[in-house]
Amino acid sequence: MRCFDFTHAILRAPGRSAVDGLRSHDGPSPTFDGLAREHAAYARALAACGLDLTILDPLEDFPDALFVEDPALVFAEGAIILAPGAASRAAEAAHLRPTLERHFAEVHTLAEGHADGGDLMVTPGEILIGLSARTDETGARALVAALGRLGKPARIVTPPRGALHLKTIASLIDEETILTTQEGKESGLFSGFRQIALAPDEAPAANALRINDTLLLATGYPRIADHLARLGHDVVLLDTTHVARIDAGMSCMSLRW
Repeated sequence: MRCFDFTHAILRAPGRSAVDGLRSHDGPSPTFDGLAREHAAYARALAACGLDLTILDPLEDFPDALFVEDPALVFAEGAIILAPGAASRAAEAAHLRPTLERHFAEVHTLAEGHADGGDLMVTPGEILIGLSARTDETGARALVAALGRLGKPARIVTPPRGALHLKTIASLIDEETILTTQEGKESGLFSGFRQIALAPDEAPAANALRINDTLLLATGYPRIADHLARLGHDVVLLDTTHVARIDAGMSCMSLRW
């Protein structure tokens, strides 16, 4: 199987508290109706890709809990419970654990430090672990060890300065190609891949999501959408306007295996 071939996904519906999710800017806040609408469309898109969905109830005490990719990493072989570096998200994993234990025979826990799913990119040969404000050296090394127990090689990398997460600036769109920002291309992190560099005004499109034979891309970036379609990708556009207002993107809203 290719590393983006999936049959299952876990999602969590947004709670009304999600409008107060973490963000690093002073722009407009999301609305609950906007988040709920975007999340529902996202779930429909995953189902249309053939995925069997488990949609968990909201967690009102944790505004960012709809972003289930951050506190865990999953593969067919097993799951790893992570420890995002944001203090307000520290207890989310405890609520996610029972669901993971129902789905996976092996559930490991990060031994120490912090690691956030937004900093992890699964590629055909290895998992890249990007250091950030939410993923530290200690957590990254502990994650390398945990991945080793699942037979998954991993490498720690340092994204360009200013990148919130590794997957904020790049995503795997096929087994040989990375979609990335200009800064991501110039960093040399993805030198083993064919790279498609985004124009600066379309940089937020870097967080795309390949699922089976479909590429999910945020609306509002017509040049890269047209380019990817011309390359033969089955591009599905999804509105992530409100999700982006709380520093999130396409990959954040699901755990896929």
